[in-house]
Amino acid sequence: MEITIDRYSGFCWGVVRTVVIAEESLDQFEQVYVLGHIIHNPKEIQRLEDKGLQTITVHDFPRIAEEAKQLGKQPKVLIRAHGEPPETYRKALELGIEIIDATCPVVTKLQERVRKFYDQGYQIVIFGKKDHAEVLGVRGVCNDKCIVVMTVEEALEHVNLDTKTVLFSQTTMDRPTFVLIKEALQSRIKDLIIDSMEGIATEFHAKDTICGQVSGREDMLKKYASDHDCILFVAGKASSNGKVLYDVCREVNPRTYFIEDISEIQEEWFSNAQSIGITGATSTPQWYMNHVKEHLSKFASQISTN
Repeated sequence: MEITIDRYSGFCWGVVRTVVIAEESLDQFEQVYVLGHIIHNPKEIQRLEDKGLQTITVHDFPRIAEEAKQLGKQPKVLIRAHGEPPETYRKALELGIEIIDATCPVVTKLQERVRKFYDQGYQIVIFGKKDHAEVLGVRGVCNDKCIVVMTVEEALEHVNLDTKTVLFSQTTMDRPTFVLIKEALQSRIKDLIIDSMEGIATEFHAKDTICGQVSGREDMLKKYASDHDCILFVAGKASSNGKVLYDVCREVNPRTYFIEDISEIQEEWFSNAQSIGITGATSTPQWYMNHVKEHLSKFASQISTN
Protein backbone atom coordinates (compact mmCIF):
# COMPACT_ATOMS: atom_id res chain seq x y z
CA MET A 1 0.00 0.00 0.00
CA GLU A 2 1.51 3.34 -1.09
CA ILE A 3 0.95 6.24 1.31
CA THR A 4 1.86 9.81 0.37
CA ILE A 5 1.34 13.31 1.78
CA ASP A 6 0.17 16.05 -0.58
CA ARG A 7 3.20 18.32 -0.96
CA TYR A 8 0.95 21.36 -1.41
CA SER A 9 -0.90 20.77 1.87
CA GLY A 10 -0.11 22.23 5.28
CA PHE A 11 -0.11 25.73 6.70
CA CYS A 12 -0.68 28.68 4.40
CA TRP A 13 1.80 31.52 4.80
CA GLY A 14 -0.65 33.52 6.91
CA VAL A 15 -0.95 30.70 9.46
CA VAL A 16 2.81 30.11 9.40
CA ARG A 17 3.31 33.80 10.16
CA THR A 18 0.86 33.68 13.08
CA VAL A 19 2.40 30.55 14.60
CA VAL A 20 5.92 31.99 14.27
CA ILE A 21 4.82 35.21 16.00
CA ALA A 22 3.23 33.14 18.79
CA GLU A 23 6.37 31.04 19.29
CA GLU A 24 8.64 34.09 19.27
CA SER A 25 6.38 35.81 21.80
CA LEU A 26 6.42 32.75 24.07
CA ASP A 27 10.22 32.79 23.96
CA GLN A 28 10.33 36.50 24.77
CA PHE A 29 7.63 36.92 27.42
CA GLU A 30 6.81 35.01 30.60
CA GLN A 31 3.08 34.94 29.83
CA VAL A 32 1.27 35.22 26.48
CA TYR A 33 -2.48 35.04 25.87
CA VAL A 34 -4.24 34.51 22.55
CA LEU A 35 -7.70 35.87 21.83
CA GLY A 36 -9.65 32.79 20.74
CA HIS A 37 -8.14 29.56 19.42
CA ILE A 38 -5.06 30.53 17.47
CA ILE A 39 -6.10 28.40 14.48
CA HIS A 40 -8.90 25.93 13.80
CA ASN A 41 -6.84 22.86 14.54
CA PRO A 42 -6.95 21.24 18.00
CA LYS A 43 -3.59 19.49 17.59
CA GLU A 44 -1.69 22.71 16.93
CA ILE A 45 -3.66 24.50 19.64
CA GLN A 46 -2.58 21.85 22.14
CA ARG A 47 1.07 22.01 21.01
CA LEU A 48 1.20 25.76 21.60
CA GLU A 49 -0.72 25.55 24.87
CA ASP A 50 1.86 23.02 26.05
CA LYS A 51 4.43 25.76 25.40
CA GLY A 52 2.48 28.13 27.63
CA LEU A 53 0.05 29.93 25.30
CA GLN A 54 -3.26 30.59 27.09
CA THR A 55 -6.52 31.00 25.17
CA ILE A 56 -8.87 33.72 26.40
CA THR A 57 -11.85 35.80 25.25
CA VAL A 58 -12.46 39.56 25.35
CA HIS A 59 -14.49 38.96 28.52
CA ASP A 60 -11.23 37.92 30.23
CA PHE A 61 -9.58 41.30 29.54
CA PRO A 62 -10.49 42.90 32.92
CA ARG A 63 -9.31 39.82 34.82
CA ILE A 64 -5.92 39.46 33.13
CA ALA A 65 -5.38 43.23 33.33
CA GLU A 66 -6.02 43.21 37.07
CA GLU A 67 -3.82 40.13 37.65
CA ALA A 68 -0.98 41.70 35.68
CA LYS A 69 -1.39 45.02 37.54
CA GLN A 70 -0.99 43.27 40.89
CA LEU A 71 2.27 41.77 39.62
CA GLY A 72 3.45 45.08 38.21
CA LYS A 73 3.39 43.74 34.64
CA GLN A 74 1.62 44.45 31.36
CA PRO A 75 -0.40 41.55 29.88
CA LYS A 76 0.45 40.47 26.31
CA VAL A 77 -2.45 39.38 24.10
CA LEU A 78 -1.94 37.96 20.62
CA ILE A 79 -4.50 38.67 17.90
CA ARG A 80 -4.73 35.56 15.71
CA ALA A 81 -4.76 35.46 11.90
CA HIS A 82 -8.56 35.90 11.73
CA GLY A 83 -8.29 39.46 13.02
CA GLU A 84 -10.51 41.38 15.43
CA PRO A 85 -12.97 44.29 15.27
CA PRO A 86 -11.77 47.78 16.27
CA GLU A 87 -13.64 47.52 19.59
CA THR A 88 -11.20 44.82 20.76
CA TYR A 89 -8.25 47.16 20.27
CA ARG A 90 -10.07 49.96 22.11
CA LYS A 91 -10.78 47.72 25.11
CA ALA A 92 -7.17 46.57 25.22
CA LEU A 93 -5.92 50.17 25.15
CA GLU A 94 -8.30 51.20 27.94
CA LEU A 95 -7.11 48.35 30.17
CA GLY A 96 -3.40 48.75 29.43
CA ILE A 97 -3.13 45.46 27.54
CA GLU A 98 -0.35 45.17 24.96
CA ILE A 99 -1.56 43.73 21.66
CA ILE A 100 0.68 41.46 19.59
CA ASP A 101 -1.03 41.70 16.22
CA ALA A 102 -0.71 38.54 14.10
CA THR A 103 -3.70 39.29 11.85
CA CYS A 104 -3.16 37.79 8.41
CA PRO A 105 -2.32 40.61 5.96
CA VAL A 106 -4.97 39.24 3.58
CA VAL A 107 -7.59 39.73 6.30
CA THR A 108 -6.23 43.18 7.14
CA LYS A 109 -6.60 44.16 3.48
CA LEU A 110 -10.19 42.88 3.45
CA GLN A 111 -11.03 44.98 6.51
CA GLU A 112 -9.46 48.07 4.92
CA ARG A 113 -11.48 47.62 1.70
CA VAL A 114 -14.74 47.07 3.58
CA ARG A 115 -14.13 50.21 5.64
CA LYS A 116 -13.39 52.22 2.49
CA PHE A 117 -16.66 51.28 0.77
CA TYR A 118 -18.64 51.65 3.99
CA ASP A 119 -17.33 55.20 4.41
CA GLN A 120 -18.45 55.91 0.82
CA GLY A 121 -22.01 54.90 1.67
CA TYR A 122 -22.17 51.49 -0.01
CA GLN A 123 -24.39 48.68 1.16
CA ILE A 124 -21.90 46.01 2.34
CA VAL A 125 -22.65 42.36 1.52
CA ILE A 126 -20.36 39.63 2.88
CA PHE A 127 -20.34 36.07 1.55
CA GLY A 128 -19.37 34.15 4.65
CA LYS A 129 -20.36 32.71 8.01
CA LYS A 130 -21.97 35.33 10.22
CA ASP A 131 -20.29 34.20 13.46
CA HIS A 132 -16.91 33.19 12.02
CA ALA A 133 -14.05 35.01 13.79
CA GLU A 134 -12.88 36.68 10.57
CA VAL A 135 -16.38 37.89 9.70
CA LEU A 136 -16.88 39.27 13.21
CA GLY A 137 -13.80 41.42 12.64
CA VAL A 138 -15.09 42.59 9.26
CA ARG A 139 -18.51 43.36 10.74
CA GLY A 140 -16.76 45.49 13.31
CA VAL A 141 -15.09 47.83 10.81
CA CYS A 142 -18.48 48.77 9.33
CA ASN A 143 -20.30 49.03 12.70
CA ASP A 144 -22.10 45.77 11.89
CA LYS A 145 -24.03 47.55 9.14
CA CYS A 146 -23.64 44.77 6.61
CA ILE A 147 -25.50 41.77 5.26
CA VAL A 148 -23.85 38.37 5.67
CA VAL A 149 -25.08 35.64 3.34
CA MET A 150 -24.19 32.05 2.55
CA THR A 151 -26.36 31.41 -0.51
CA VAL A 152 -27.87 33.11 -3.56
CA GLU A 153 -31.31 32.77 -1.97
CA GLU A 154 -30.21 34.62 1.18
CA ALA A 155 -28.65 37.37 -0.93
CA LEU A 156 -31.78 37.92 -2.99
CA GLU A 157 -33.96 37.89 0.13
CA HIS A 158 -31.96 40.34 2.24
CA VAL A 159 -30.03 42.63 -0.10
CA ASN A 160 -31.57 45.98 -1.05
CA LEU A 161 -31.46 45.94 -4.86
CA ASP A 162 -32.06 49.68 -5.16
CA THR A 163 -28.86 51.03 -3.66
CA LYS A 164 -25.17 51.00 -4.47
CA THR A 165 -23.73 47.76 -3.21
CA VAL A 166 -20.40 46.03 -2.81
CA LEU A 167 -19.97 42.27 -2.37
CA PHE A 168 -17.00 40.85 -0.48
CA SER A 169 -16.09 37.34 0.64
CA GLN A 170 -14.69 35.81 3.79
CA THR A 171 -11.20 34.78 2.69
CA THR A 172 -11.76 31.04 3.19
CA MET A 173 -15.04 30.57 1.30
CA ASP A 174 -15.46 28.75 -2.02
CA ARG A 175 -15.17 30.73 -5.24
CA PRO A 176 -17.96 28.95 -7.23
CA THR A 177 -20.64 30.06 -4.76
CA PHE A 178 -19.18 33.56 -4.63
CA VAL A 179 -19.49 33.75 -8.43
CA LEU A 180 -23.12 32.59 -8.30
CA ILE A 181 -24.00 35.26 -5.72
CA LYS A 182 -22.13 37.89 -7.72
CA GLU A 183 -23.99 36.99 -10.93
CA ALA A 184 -27.36 36.95 -9.17
CA LEU A 185 -26.85 40.42 -7.69
CA GLN A 186 -25.23 41.81 -10.81
CA SER A 187 -28.25 40.87 -12.91
CA ARG A 188 -30.54 42.78 -10.57
CA ILE A 189 -28.43 45.75 -9.42
CA LYS A 190 -27.56 47.54 -12.63
CA ASP A 191 -25.29 50.48 -13.34
CA LEU A 192 -27.79 53.30 -13.87
CA ILE A 193 -27.18 56.92 -14.67
CA ILE A 194 -30.55 58.70 -14.64
CA ASP A 195 -30.68 62.41 -15.50
CA SER A 196 -33.51 63.18 -13.12
CA MET A 197 -33.83 64.67 -9.66
CA GLU A 198 -35.99 61.71 -8.67
CA GLY A 199 -33.73 59.16 -10.33
CA ILE A 200 -31.75 56.68 -8.23
CA ALA A 201 -28.21 55.97 -9.38
CA THR A 202 -27.12 52.54 -8.19
CA GLU A 203 -23.85 50.72 -8.57
CA PHE A 204 -22.73 47.17 -7.93
CA HIS A 205 -19.17 46.05 -7.26
CA ALA A 206 -17.92 42.55 -6.45
CA LYS A 207 -14.57 42.26 -4.71
CA ASP A 208 -13.16 38.73 -4.80
CA THR A 209 -11.38 38.61 -1.45
CA ILE A 210 -11.08 34.81 -1.24
CA CYS A 211 -7.54 33.87 -0.22
CA GLY A 212 -5.52 32.69 -3.22
CA GLN A 213 -3.91 29.95 -1.14
CA VAL A 214 -7.34 28.43 -0.57
CA SER A 215 -8.81 28.80 -4.06
CA GLY A 216 -5.44 28.25 -5.78
CA ARG A 217 -5.16 24.78 -4.31
CA GLU A 218 -8.36 23.47 -5.83
CA ASP A 219 -7.05 22.31 -9.22
CA MET A 220 -3.96 20.69 -7.70
CA LEU A 221 -6.11 19.08 -5.03
CA LYS A 222 -8.48 17.62 -7.60
CA LYS A 223 -5.57 16.01 -9.43
CA TYR A 224 -4.08 14.68 -6.20
CA ALA A 225 -7.41 13.20 -5.12
CA SER A 226 -7.99 11.55 -8.51
CA ASP A 227 -4.48 10.03 -8.48
CA HIS A 228 -5.17 7.98 -5.32
CA ASP A 229 -7.60 5.18 -4.49
CA CYS A 230 -8.39 6.72 -1.12
CA ILE A 231 -7.90 10.15 0.46
CA LEU A 232 -7.61 11.01 4.14
CA PHE A 233 -8.42 14.68 4.63
CA VAL A 234 -6.97 15.86 7.93
CA ALA A 235 -8.33 19.07 9.47
CA GLY A 236 -10.01 20.58 12.48
CA LYS A 237 -13.78 20.24 12.38
CA ALA A 238 -14.10 24.01 12.87
CA SER A 239 -11.93 24.85 9.85
CA SER A 240 -13.88 26.73 7.16
CA ASN A 241 -11.32 26.18 4.41
CA GLY A 242 -11.07 22.56 5.56
CA LYS A 243 -14.73 22.02 4.70
CA VAL A 244 -14.27 23.73 1.33
CA LEU A 245 -11.17 21.74 0.37
CA TYR A 246 -12.62 18.46 1.66
CA ASP A 247 -15.61 18.94 -0.66
CA VAL A 248 -13.21 19.57 -3.55
CA CYS A 249 -11.53 16.22 -2.87
CA ARG A 250 -14.73 14.30 -2.39
CA GLU A 251 -16.18 15.67 -5.62
CA VAL A 252 -13.52 13.84 -7.66
CA ASN A 253 -12.90 10.95 -5.27
CA PRO A 254 -15.88 9.57 -3.30
CA ARG A 255 -13.45 7.59 -1.14
CA THR A 256 -12.38 10.75 0.68
CA TYR A 257 -12.63 10.66 4.47
CA PHE A 258 -12.45 13.61 6.87
CA ILE A 259 -10.61 13.07 10.14
CA GLU A 260 -9.50 15.33 12.94
CA ASP A 261 -7.77 12.58 14.92
CA ILE A 262 -6.23 9.22 14.00
CA SER A 263 -8.70 7.53 16.35
CA GLU A 264 -11.40 8.21 13.74
CA ILE A 265 -9.70 6.09 11.04
CA GLN A 266 -11.65 2.98 10.07
CA GLU A 267 -10.07 -0.11 8.53
CA GLU A 268 -12.86 -0.69 6.02
CA TRP A 269 -12.08 2.60 4.29
CA PHE A 270 -8.99 1.07 2.71
CA SER A 271 -10.46 -2.15 1.35
CA ASN A 272 -8.67 -3.00 -1.93
CA ALA A 273 -6.85 0.36 -1.87
CA GLN A 274 -3.36 0.37 -3.33
CA SER A 275 -2.66 4.08 -2.80
CA ILE A 276 -3.67 6.42 0.02
CA GLY A 277 -3.22 10.18 -0.14
CA ILE A 278 -3.06 12.40 2.92
CA THR A 279 -3.92 16.07 2.61
CA GLY A 280 -5.49 18.80 4.71
CA ALA A 281 -6.57 22.37 5.30
CA THR A 282 -4.38 25.46 5.37
CA SER A 283 -4.58 25.17 9.17
CA THR A 284 -3.45 21.53 9.30
CA PRO A 285 0.11 21.20 10.67
CA GLN A 286 2.60 19.20 8.64
CA TRP A 287 3.80 17.39 11.74
CA TYR A 288 0.35 15.91 12.34
CA MET A 289 -0.02 14.72 8.75
CA ASN A 290 3.36 12.99 9.21
CA HIS A 291 1.92 11.40 12.35
CA VAL A 292 -1.09 10.17 10.37
CA LYS A 293 1.22 8.70 7.73
CA GLU A 294 3.27 6.85 10.36
CA HIS A 295 0.07 5.45 11.86
CA LEU A 296 -1.18 4.30 8.44
CA SER A 297 2.17 2.71 7.62
CA LYS A 298 1.98 0.55 10.75
CA PHE A 299 -1.67 -0.13 9.97
CA ALA A 300 -0.82 -1.22 6.40
CA SER A 301 1.94 -3.51 7.69
CA GLN A 302 -0.51 -5.24 10.01
CA ILE A 303 -2.96 -5.77 7.14
CA SER A 304 -0.26 -7.30 4.91
CA THR A 305 0.97 -9.52 7.75
CA ASN A 306 -2.52 -10.77 8.42
